Amino acid sequence: MAKPFPTCSELVGYNNAVAGHDGVLSDISGELFIKPCTPAEIAFYETSSALHPEFMSIMPTYLGTLALDENIPGAIEKATGSLLSGTITENPFAKSDVSSANKTVTNEKDQSQSKQPTAPCGLNQGIFGNRIKTNNAVVLDNISFGYRRPNILDVKLGVRLWADDAPDAKRIRFEKITAESTHKDLGFRIAGMKVWQGLGAKGEDIEEEGYKIYNKQYGRHLKSEDMINSLRCFIHNERAGVNEDLAKYVAKAFLDDVIQIQTQFENHENRMFAASLLFVYEGDGDALRTAIHNSSHLSPVTDKYEDNDQIKLAKICSVKLIDFAHAEWTPGQGPDENTLVGIRSIVKLLREICTS
Repeated sequence: MAKPFPTCSELVGYNNAVAGHDGVLSDISGELFIKPCTPAEIAFYETSSALHPEFMSIMPTYLGTLALDENIPGAIEKATGSLLSGTITENPFAKSDVSSANKTVTNEKDQSQSKQPTAPCGLNQGIFGNRIKTNNAVVLDNISFGYRRPNILDVKLGVRLWADDAPDAKRIRFEKITAESTHKDLGFRIAGMKVWQGLGAKGEDIEEEGYKIYNKQYGRHLKSEDMINSLRCFIHNERAGVNEDLAKYVAKAFLDDVIQIQTQFENHENRMFAASLLFVYEGDGDALRTAIHNSSHLSPVTDKYEDNDQIKLAKICSVKLIDFAHAEWTPGQGPDENTLVGIRSIVKLLREICTS
């Protein structure tokens, strides 16, 4: 049974992410993700959900929209329930529970290990983000919910980053970013990354909960020839117990997902600028190893745990396409080759990691 929407008083704010805009909300459990966004982004979710269910499978689960209080200017500040009008419209096409997951295995213990819910990095950025001015929000499945220590990577896609209606100043700024970053050669850049460094990890670049944060400046100054090592750094982390074997398992799972995303783009006709792929995996090596081991106990027919169907599912990893402020369906114009440049580059790099 699907989880019901919370009341306004049950909503909280987040400040834990690696790229995107501020002002994001969630329910107290962290399962729901409520992102302030423009009417164009809402329209893309609505159209995708209603008319393109196969493509929707590579996006976060869309559950509906939320009307923010029109008396509150801009996006939500340190969100509290009093800032909301409380008008939530459910998506009639949503087919999965809020807790549905990509690549899940049974592990009851891990669900209680997280100190607090974690917001997907591509949708909220408390360290170096900004706020969008809107009174509307989409209600999504929180991609990073259910991990003990989620490691998160936001990859910004495209060679060209500006939409057709972008003002000249924005075009010039984005063309400069492309020319000076990996967008030019690879069709993507790292927009942000956070990697758990293990229990007791300390250092100037390590936050209180043990995560090393790589902000947008890291990705903008990264050279194309160094990208594969950066991806390895994200996936292979001995300090947290993620050894080479575990890293290759995650890399193969990521590769399978990105190939599926590539297929969806090649089979659909749309255009999007500055969309992202959000990669999440279990960053605690012990939890990851246990989850992978327990995956062998899933029934191939029912995908349920053989011993206890009611035990909650814990995630291993997931990749989703996010950020649709400049996205639209374009029948008759063919696939989005601009975005596909980056996706194909990621496939190539992940294949190299898997075989090296």
